[in-house]
Amino acid sequence: MSDRIGELLLEEGLITRESLDEALERQRSQGGRLGYHLVEQGRVGEEDLVQLLSEQYGIPAIDLRSLYPHVDRDLLDLIPESIAARYFVFPVHKTGNILTLAMADPTNVVALDDIRFKTGCEVEPVLASEFAVREAIEASYEEKRMELFQAEVDELETKVDADDLEVMSDEEEIDGSSLEAMSSDAPVVRIVNRILVDAINKGASDIHVECYERDFRVRLRIDGVLYEYMHPPMKLKDAVISRLKIMSKLDISERRLPQDGRIKIKLRLDGRVREMDFRVSCAPALFGEKVVLRLLDRENLSLDLTKLGFEVESLERFQRAIAKPWGMVLVTGPTGSGKTNTLYSAITQLNQPDTNIMTAEDPVEFNLHGINQVQTKESIGLTFAEALRSFLRQDPNTVLIGEVRDFETAEISVKAALTGHLVLTTLHTNDAPSTINRMMNMGIEPFLVATSVNLICAQRLVRRICVDCADDVPVPRQALVDIGYSPDEAEQIKVMKGTGCPTCNNSGYKGRVGLFEVMEVSEEIREMILTGCSAIELKRRAVEEGMLTLRRSGLEKIKKGVTTIDEVVRETVF
Repeated sequence: MSDRIGELLLEEGLITRESLDEALERQRSQGGRLGYHLVEQGRVGEEDLVQLLSEQYGIPAIDLRSLYPHVDRDLLDLIPESIAARYFVFPVHKTGNILTLAMADPTNVVALDDIRFKTGCEVEPVLASEFAVREAIEASYEEKRMELFQAEVDELETKVDADDLEVMSDEEEIDGSSLEAMSSDAPVVRIVNRILVDAINKGASDIHVECYERDFRVRLRIDGVLYEYMHPPMKLKDAVISRLKIMSKLDISERRLPQDGRIKIKLRLDGRVREMDFRVSCAPALFGEKVVLRLLDRENLSLDLTKLGFEVESLERFQRAIAKPWGMVLVTGPTGSGKTNTLYSAITQLNQPDTNIMTAEDPVEFNLHGINQVQTKESIGLTFAEALRSFLRQDPNTVLIGEVRDFETAEISVKAALTGHLVLTTLHTNDAPSTINRMMNMGIEPFLVATSVNLICAQRLVRRICVDCADDVPVPRQALVDIGYSPDEAEQIKVMKGTGCPTCNNSGYKGRVGLFEVMEVSEEIREMILTGCSAIELKRRAVEEGMLTLRRSGLEKIKKGVTTIDEVVRETVF
């Protein structure tokens, strides 16, 4: 059909052969309709193209731009936005059972059949410019979404008594620029406050505010899984993001570079005041900035090592290692696996009046009384290595380093561990034994690794089964053997799963628990490190000495009815 339209335009003298070839090449590389590319490049007039197609198809053309502002709102419910955008159609009028539909391509029989089926109406197509159809869809459906969203916000507001909810931030005065003024409008303020409050009420750990070409959405990460929360209207995109940046004391005029900030609010819920911190990260994306807020709720921070999910034997090993006066304890795992919580729990247990504990973190997530915490700032040269150097002149007993990222930090940490200090830190590795190889790959000599490291703890987080809807489910014996149980164990295990209830938002899960692989560096393992043994050999020896692997830790929690097979298989390998 594209070739036929091109030839017709050539015959009418509306385009040149060179223009046609160029448009065809753009169509091949970018997709879309030939007429769209010709109009976009200015090779043919929009009205000329529509008139030619109208004569060719024998279908009347309309001036959609003059009609769509007056279209009946009920027609927009009849044709959903997704259908209109997919086929480039727009409902114009409905009389009885006949629906008049403006189409960029009235020969698209698939679109006509699909719309007949979905609406139950006879469709009478009329021709309109693709550009006009795009404008009508964006303008009309955006207005419809705005109306629906405002109703949703109003409904949410009525669910909470004003006396029980108050969101306050200590933000500075706002200048009078248009963007700042938009971000201070009551609807925008209410939407942002609603997002923050609902995230807290739902137990979310992160809020994702994301911009796409035709969509603006907010997602919440609850128990490690992202869920779609709302789709605010596109026209509020810049205002909502600016509001978050103002609350975080970030530069709203800078939209090309990443920025990090913090929001501190006081929240009055159920008659009591709670203080909440949100760590804010802004990053430039293709269609606008993406903002991620990490919720830091001290009330939900568990600093009791016995409640994190350690098996008894693993916890004994970990506590024995942090009770030593010197040496290094490494906690490893991917981002979001709970490493910081484990380290905070460890130093809380060590926090006594006769102990000097110093930490270097990026960022400092929670303020812990009695512990000297330092926020690193690479922009001014305050790196982990520099902070650690200064700590060694501060007479510390225990030092916590947020992360060993480079050789310099690793080298100073090892030397500190060998000179009478207990060093706690994190690394990004897949399991405990491979951490040894990772340190040597960073440039640390094997004899230094062997003599400095006391213990390595690898961890993951899995979702807990909701206790309100937990129920046992039949699982084939062979399936249990395949994931790591012995045949005898497989005969006796009762596997649990959440069926879904209001408590867990019908997900079957509520809260998370850790899986831990705790490798104590014994004399035999030290000898193996010195002789250059591989991670596989180290793992085999550690298991012989009683180490529970991440998979085994998961299997123990399945056996106890704490989590599901799906969660353990998703986070561990056999």
